[in-house]
Amino acid sequence: MLMKRYIIKRLLLLIPVLFGVSIIVFVVVRLAPGDPARILAGEHASPEYVEAMRTKWQLDKPLYIQYLVWLRNLLRGDLGRSIATRSPVLEEILQRFPATLELSIAAMLFAIVVGIAAGVTAAVKQYSFWDYFSMTGALFGVSMPVFWLGLMLMFIFGLELDWLPVSGRIDVGVNLKVITGLYLLDSLLTLNKTAFLSALSHLILPSIALGTIPMALIARMTRSAMLEVIRQDFIRTERAKGLPEKMVIYKHALKNALIPIVTVIGMEFGLLLGGAILTETVFSWPGLGRYTVDAVYARDYPAIQGAVLFIAFVFVVVNLATDVLYAYLNPRIRYQ
Repeated sequence: MLMKRYIIKRLLLLIPVLFGVSIIVFVVVRLAPGDPARILAGEHASPEYVEAMRTKWQLDKPLYIQYLVWLRNLLRGDLGRSIATRSPVLEEILQRFPATLELSIAAMLFAIVVGIAAGVTAAVKQYSFWDYFSMTGALFGVSMPVFWLGLMLMFIFGLELDWLPVSGRIDVGVNLKVITGLYLLDSLLTLNKTAFLSALSHLILPSIALGTIPMALIARMTRSAMLEVIRQDFIRTERAKGLPEKMVIYKHALKNALIPIVTVIGMEFGLLLGGAILTETVFSWPGLGRYTVDAVYARDYPAIQGAVLFIAFVFVVVNLATDVLYAYLNPRIRYQ
């Protein structure tokens, strides 16, 4: 009952958060230089046509009126129409989001597996070669810019070695029946081996580039949390009972160290889902991040506002799911 009340409270907090985000985005977008009516009409349009576009899109109204009109439509589930494509913004976002979701899941799986393994190894073998090697690698992982790492991966594994593709989600000419928008899942559901291998090969490089920084953060947090846990009395007791070392480390120590690790995973996954802008741009990945960049270049107000608001919503929901997971991992936690 207490958990249910907490979840409802957090869901209600979504309303002021998203309301605040909507105001900030709406104002900041309109502070950018340039005339959106001129962009809508075209560079060589007549002044009369520019004014017609200004009236049609209600750009001649005061700023607060424009916001209230947009907010009214938003409450109806209408994010407006893209200025560049004339298509509904919500429809375009939902078409692009599966690509970002698939990339984010792959990147986070890479980060979790490699990061936790490196962190546990570094903690168990503290001050050894593996400890210094893992933490040095984590330091480089945090320090490397995503765009630079992406370009290096493309150059080495795509151009020099020609092992993996460097752009897109699937090879041209490969037929795939899209069901969920997640190409790996769709290829498994349709038993399409060719499409699965093609989609997987396209996913490897961008997921490594995107997952490197979360991997480094998870490795450092895992090491810190594990060092704190393995020094506690109950770990000494488990070892005194004669339990195998692997069971002591992975079943008892790691389980009790998961709370801070889950915090990092939840926050990083929310950021990845919010739109891996640099990674998607470098690898020409047709996701939400690249959609947002294209909207900014085109001064597409409805698309920018809709994408940022959707990103904020996803981030808050992921954080809520992370908080709920705390209680599952540690029943002693109680929310007030």
